[in-house]
Amino acid sequence: MRIFKINGAQVTEHEALAPMAAPGACEQGYLWLSLTRDEFRTSLAQVQDVLQSLCSTHLVDLHVSDLLNDQLPSRYDYTSQYDLLVFRRLGSASGHPPDQNEAVAPKTGPTVLRRVDTRPVGFALFDRVLLSVHPEDGAVRDAFASKLLAAAAPGERGGVAAPALDARAVSARIPASPADLMLRVVNHIVDAYLDLRRELTRQLDHWQSELIDPKSRFTNWGALMDARQSLHHLDEICEDQRACVQDWIDALETLPAPTSGTAQREHELVMIRSRDVLEHIERVVHHVRRLEQNAETAVQMHFSVQSHRANDIMRVLTVLTAVFLPLNLIAGIFGMNFEFIPLIHKADGFWIAMGSMGAIAVALVVIFWRKRYLARTR
Repeated sequence: MRIFKINGAQVTEHEALAPMAAPGACEQGYLWLSLTRDEFRTSLAQVQDVLQSLCSTHLVDLHVSDLLNDQLPSRYDYTSQYDLLVFRRLGSASGHPPDQNEAVAPKTGPTVLRRVDTRPVGFALFDRVLLSVHPEDGAVRDAFASKLLAAAAPGERGGVAAPALDARAVSARIPASPADLMLRVVNHIVDAYLDLRRELTRQLDHWQSELIDPKSRFTNWGALMDARQSLHHLDEICEDQRACVQDWIDALETLPAPTSGTAQREHELVMIRSRDVLEHIERVVHHVRRLEQNAETAVQMHFSVQSHRANDIMRVLTVLTAVFLPLNLIAGIFGMNFEFIPLIHKADGFWIAMGSMGAIAVALVVIFWRKRYLARTR
């Protein structure tokens, strides 16, 4: 469990959750409550007390179940007091131990696809509190918390936040609102997949070169089918992510326009970040679909190459059959059991027959070569 109090350019991390529910504990700024699912399950009563004290409301039971669900797809929901956003992550899973199902799963497909972790991260967005529920490893939380503390560290002098020379510089470093913080975490989740795309592209390109190479005998079809299935699964996850963020943007657009200048600027900043997150998701969708299409194209080209290779073999065999067909005819004629056959009783009849057969074979080979029946397809 990690608890952050964010007030302007100052970020303070607290160790205990219970003091946050005391009156006056967070009069200025807002809180970021970041818990794993087990921590959220055990500390649910304390979390509800903090939300009741700061926001005068609490989480609905169905939304609590959604935040605890480890298999929930990306979705967006809302109430009159808060918004709920569940976003499946696409980061590297090398930092957490595999569960029981992963331990017995066959090790097939590209290594990078087996490392992609698609477990959901849940967000409950209030006016003064952002509650995020993460998988057990907490990789996304810890990575973004490090960036948040590092951004706030240069502005602190003796524990007091130093005033920024430009207000825009502060908003660029420290999230100005819980919605801004949530969008930055979501953007960090999306960018985690962008870091893996180079390795994923390199591994699939290696398979494509093996599929297209006519001299190689590709036998790893099971792994290829698993890779295609994994890419299709990633495509579905990205579509759910895009629909989730689009629903969030549509909900923001239906809100009444803020009256004050500060609130209007904050609303515009949230809209800009929302569209930026949506653009990053669309890039991921485009990349996953391109990889899936490349894998499908490589399979089709592999069978096309094999078909051309089989056609070359059958063409050579057909030409050889056509060359030896008249020779078999001559041999069959002179093998008949007749008493009087031309050249059968001559001393040089055998050599005449062999010479004529050789001349016919050479002539047919020259004819077929000029017609490119014996040429090899590159």
